[in-house]
Amino acid sequence: MSSVSRPRWLRRLLLIVGAFATVLLLSVGGCVTWVYHSAVVSTVGSTDFSNELAIPPLAQSRIREDGTRVFELDMRSGRREFRPGQATETWGFNGDYLGPTLRARRGERVEVEVRNKLSEPSTVHWHGMHLPAAMDGGPHQMVQAGGIWTPQWTVDQPAATLWYHPHPHGATEQHVRRGLAGMFLLDDEVSEGLSLPKNYGVDDLPVIVQDVKFRGNQLDSSHGIFRDIGFLGDRTMVNGTLTPYRNVGDELVRLRLLNASTARVYTFGFADDRRFSLVATDGGLLERPVALDRVRLSPGERAEIVVRVRPGERTVLRSTKLDAGLDFWAQRFAGGDDSFDILELRAAPTLRPSPEMPVALAHPSTPDGSDSVTERNFELQLSGINGKPMAMDRIDFTVTKGTAETWTVHNSDGMPHNFHIHDVQFRVLELDGAPPPDALTGPKDTIFLPPNARAKIALRFDGPADPNSPYMYHCHLLWHEDQGMMGQFAVVEPGQSAGTPAHNQSHH
Repeated sequence: MSSVSRPRWLRRLLLIVGAFATVLLLSVGGCVTWVYHSAVVSTVGSTDFSNELAIPPLAQSRIREDGTRVFELDMRSGRREFRPGQATETWGFNGDYLGPTLRARRGERVEVEVRNKLSEPSTVHWHGMHLPAAMDGGPHQMVQAGGIWTPQWTVDQPAATLWYHPHPHGATEQHVRRGLAGMFLLDDEVSEGLSLPKNYGVDDLPVIVQDVKFRGNQLDSSHGIFRDIGFLGDRTMVNGTLTPYRNVGDELVRLRLLNASTARVYTFGFADDRRFSLVATDGGLLERPVALDRVRLSPGERAEIVVRVRPGERTVLRSTKLDAGLDFWAQRFAGGDDSFDILELRAAPTLRPSPEMPVALAHPSTPDGSDSVTERNFELQLSGINGKPMAMDRIDFTVTKGTAETWTVHNSDGMPHNFHIHDVQFRVLELDGAPPPDALTGPKDTIFLPPNARAKIALRFDGPADPNSPYMYHCHLLWHEDQGMMGQFAVVEPGQSAGTPAHNQSHH
């Protein structure tokens, strides 16, 4: 009897196990399918543009007897109603969210009195600025809670749209996401002499773009499932304004685009595909305007564009799907399939005439690679750069003051990255073995690299030399940076060796 019942029992068990496994596989497959299809975000066509765009105020400053221009920045916590009746906890500079626009001229001596009124340490990094390493505001220049830091430097670079944000090692994404960011505009004789729109807040608009997500009335900073790129929000705001519109009264409008998101890549254009003139990239003006209908910016990158509007019309600045050769998985979960209506420009019925766009803009300010004395290679992976995660007490290499170098940066990972270098602007010599596209012909400090992409760049290190205070290079997808995708180099005098960086040079 037992010889007959055992096979029946075993068959039933196998049937039950098989059925359970089938249900489990179908459930898992169904969940993955649901997550995949629900990962797409789009606000195209559904944005009501009901809030007038806020324009960050120009920061007040005072001039010392020695001619130094002094700014004051307080890092604070606060609350803001992004949506009526729903107060959200935030951080900001001199206010509850974001910060004022600092503005200085080439040749000026500037000082910024930074006060940390937060409950934890942070830093303020001057992104794109050429300045001494000890004034850079990287992870070695921590400002303790209640502390003050007063960096000083002389502005010695062309006119450009720069920005400032925190840079604490391991916590940069969270500090930026809470609202600590602002623009830093530089002017010079060349920019002042050009017939470009330049009336700040009127025909020359700062456009600080961030993606956000709310959980109740608070900012949600959690990473979605399979989001190994970092945080991705489900809506955007500009200058801290949700669904923004801006009334404009001039034929030509200059938009200073800043991708201040922590992971999202935007492909900016207009809903009607109108063309615009790209006049500047990260580090300043191009040689001449370039006509485009799309410009792609990864986190940290900037672009200045000039667009023509017609009397009485409304036109929408839009971010379309990312065309970067990502595989279907990365395309979906790195936000490549997402699209957003960013900002509506509302032209007045009668517009002030704008001067004709200049044909030429500025002479090149970056090296062309012909005088490079060293070539370096950088392999980008989430586990680290060149196989090494960031170490605060390790200077990865030194460069000699006054010399130019050529770097080749390769994304050998299966996910998107970008590459930002502190202190210098570089020229893109090649992208994937070919001359760079028009949008990458200007001075750059950050470059987007999809999987398998390879860029060759030329850069010059003008100093000052400081063997003990390093500059950073890193992925500016900030969660990747926080995970250790960062290294550091020191600028030294000829024959000088690097010292040992003082760990956590904090300011009280």
